[in-house]
Amino acid sequence: MNIVDTPIPDFDIYIGKPGTVYAKRGAHDSLASIYEQGYLPYSGTAGLQNIFYTARSVRIALEEFSLSSENRRIARKFDGTFTKERIPFSAFMPDESFWDFCLSYFATKHGPRAMPRARLETIMHSSLITAIVAYRKDADVAAYVLEVEDGAMGHFWFSFYDLAYARQSLGMWLMLDNLRDAQARGLAHYYLGTVYGDKAFYKLNFAPAEWWDESHWSRDIERLKHS
Repeated sequence: MNIVDTPIPDFDIYIGKPGTVYAKRGAHDSLASIYEQGYLPYSGTAGLQNIFYTARSVRIALEEFSLSSENRRIARKFDGTFTKERIPFSAFMPDESFWDFCLSYFATKHGPRAMPRARLETIMHSSLITAIVAYRKDADVAAYVLEVEDGAMGHFWFSFYDLAYARQSLGMWLMLDNLRDAQARGLAHYYLGTVYGDKAFYKLNFAPAEWWDESHWSRDIERLKHS
């Protein structure tokens, strides 16, 4: 990887923090090695590809992962509720209903500037997504998950879901369901994205959680919560 100076035109709506380091993926850089060094894919600028950034992020060590009582409570809410299809990205053909579903979710939950169509198109054309996980209730789409996988790692990159389920913790269940699947596939680590502020601490409900502290992966969760 090569360190680069990448401007962020929409810094106020992007999760990046002052001091963030950016790097461009080289032709021979594996995604697994990039993630291992604390980098995540940067998607804040439409059309910009193969740029990664350092972040306070969290991953789960799947070889040791087991369900907590809280995980089991969430599992009981939705296990068996939906049909699920894990579609290889190369076989997924997004139509207007897909774009509308995902963009409406982000606009309602995070505001209209968080995910304009141009940004979502950049994400979909990033060459990083390996699978789309689609959940349906009868004939209706309930959720999509965009997943990245390379070697022994997976990344729960983005999820979009029917906000009628928001107060029932569907977002948490989607993360749990894909964690279980990643463990069943024999992956070693599953990345859950950034963990800035109290609103992101729900990602720590899965154990053992490890977070990137700018130099290494740490399991000191109390230090994370107070840093």
